[in-house]
Amino acid sequence: MSGRTRKPRSRAGLFAKRLIGVAMLFFGSGSVSYLIVEALDPPYRIDWPNYGREMLVLAVMVLVLFLFLLLLRPLMLLLGKDPGGVWREVNDAMRRIGRGDFEVLLDEDKRYDGEFGKLVEHLNDMARNLQQMELLRQEFISNVSHEIQSPFTSLRGFAAALQNEQLTPEERRHYLSIIEIESIRLSRLSDNLLKLTSLESEHYPFDRRSYRLDAQIRHLVLACEPQWLDKRLDLELDLEPVKLEADEDLLNQVWSNLIQNAIKFTPEGGSLHVGLIREGKGVVVTVTDSGPGIADEDLPRIFERFYKGDKSRSRAAGGSGLGLSIVKKAVELHGGTVSAGAAAGGGARFRVELPVSPAVE
Repeated sequence: MSGRTRKPRSRAGLFAKRLIGVAMLFFGSGSVSYLIVEALDPPYRIDWPNYGREMLVLAVMVLVLFLFLLLLRPLMLLLGKDPGGVWREVNDAMRRIGRGDFEVLLDEDKRYDGEFGKLVEHLNDMARNLQQMELLRQEFISNVSHEIQSPFTSLRGFAAALQNEQLTPEERRHYLSIIEIESIRLSRLSDNLLKLTSLESEHYPFDRRSYRLDAQIRHLVLACEPQWLDKRLDLELDLEPVKLEADEDLLNQVWSNLIQNAIKFTPEGGSLHVGLIREGKGVVVTVTDSGPGIADEDLPRIFERFYKGDKSRSRAAGGSGLGLSIVKKAVELHGGTVSAGAAAGGGARFRVELPVSPAVE
């Protein structure tokens, strides 16, 4: 298919073009009919009755129009313009799309005029969009299958091992703890899938209310205290008092995901910084850690569903690759943005910008 695009014609232009064509057709057929009748007069010396010549001209004109319409289709085929062929191609393309074949691409270089050209363009656009959606669907199913297969394999293997009657009580407890961990992992994956599906639908129950954002973040940090104390992390909070109108439960998941990820990937004895400041007409929340950071090639994709930059590290930490996708969608529902980058002293830095309604300032 050629990459050239055609300038769209306006409806007024198409109507004027067709009107001129019809007028030229009638004038042309009338002129041809008059010349035919005049050509019959000298050799046959016909004595025309009153209005006889005009009636004959009209009859010949009808005959000329009939012959022209009869030859119109072969003429259009000769010129490469066949409306019937367009409909056949369109019908065939729609049948293929209906059977799930989205690799349909009609030739747009035939330069069909008016609605035929638009129909071909729109059908090609529809096929491309459906093909993209199909690729996303297949990728999603593949990712879900991969994420579910790993814990199921562990559950099946350790359940079979527990049937060994020669196991010591310590070995039995160890296997049972692994089964519990994998069960929790499956449950978390299921919850995240349901949450992400709900957020991406148009019917998410968005419940806005006014509350203190700094108090919410401080509460979440304290709730994670056993985790960062266990790793002896140096935690710094720098939170300005901010009142926000938002869905508190939804943003709770945003801060929880970012803070827990920072704790998870920061080595023992590292440091964390959580900040909240007013900036312009909104607020900015930053979560910074001193971990290994995020590779440059992974930064553009870390908010995609199931994407994991370091596969082995994410698997060991029990991640499913859905947390940051939920973060991005939840922030966008509030009219904000989220980004990730490298911290000044190494590590990762996440930045969330949210608008603040003037009514709650």
